[in-house]
Amino acid sequence: MAEDKYNLKNPAVKRILQEVKEMQSNPSDDFMSLPLEENIFEWQFAIRGPRDSEFEGGIYHGRIQLPAEYPFKPPSFMLMTPNGRFETHTKICLSISNHHPEHWQPSWSVRTALVALIAFMPTSPNGAVGSLDYKKEERHALAIISREVPPKFGTPERQKLIDEIHEYMLSKAPSVPQLSPSQASEEHPTNSDGEAQANQQYTITMVAENGPPNPTLHDGAVEEEPLAQTNANPGNAETRVRAAVREIPGWEPSHQPPQRPEVRVQRSADDRLFTWAAVGLTIAIFVLLFKKFMKSSGHGAFFMGGS
Repeated sequence: MAEDKYNLKNPAVKRILQEVKEMQSNPSDDFMSLPLEENIFEWQFAIRGPRDSEFEGGIYHGRIQLPAEYPFKPPSFMLMTPNGRFETHTKICLSISNHHPEHWQPSWSVRTALVALIAFMPTSPNGAVGSLDYKKEERHALAIISREVPPKFGTPERQKLIDEIHEYMLSKAPSVPQLSPSQASEEHPTNSDGEAQANQQYTITMVAENGPPNPTLHDGAVEEEPLAQTNANPGNAETRVRAAVREIPGWEPSHQPPQRPEVRVQRSADDRLFTWAAVGLTIAIFVLLFKKFMKSSGHGAFFMGGS
């Protein structure tokens, strides 16, 4: 690689060249990735299908686009080989990709990102952006096809790099095993189980290379659910909140405003006062009418004698 073409004082160039040397000096059997000769910000890669899955033995090529601000901003990833898990030539939505720059850490590298991508291959897509949910038999058939011919893409120089990577991966990846009936009948890991498995493998690699990752970012290093799906069901969040509140010890639902009993008590007292006032007024009127009757009938003196 002609390093004199680039400004070696540029942080991104310096970091990329460092990763290239590390990739060449410490190759992996699970993946291979190298930048283009004419543009070190664009990489070609190939990953091997994860073991004990319908992808095992498959060779999956893809592209990585590093931003000018790398490693302070995340790269974007897309696969070129049909695989039944991710769409081809579509940017993959992972929290380690440019879809979620808030989760990216500068200590992460192309190597750790590829390890995470491999770990996510057998997990449930959950309708995430750029994801597919083919049957295991279909994915197994695509894994067999993926070994035959590398994808054709771009300039002759790019194609040469793709072919070299493919030959290397063929020498490392065992042949595709037969898909047993039990594997074919198994469902994809659930979202929680699949993410836990992927995060476990992802964390082991990052700890080995970069030290312990930020726990918050580790927890977020999972495949994202589609935003439309989340917003389309706002009641789900409310239901979860209510379910969590019901688990609080001593909590009981209240269906009435807290002040309503006090209002009802106050109304009862007012009603009694009004009733007694009406009774008193009736008695007073009756007494006045009785006095007037007695006076007019000649018995007023007797009635008023005690006054």
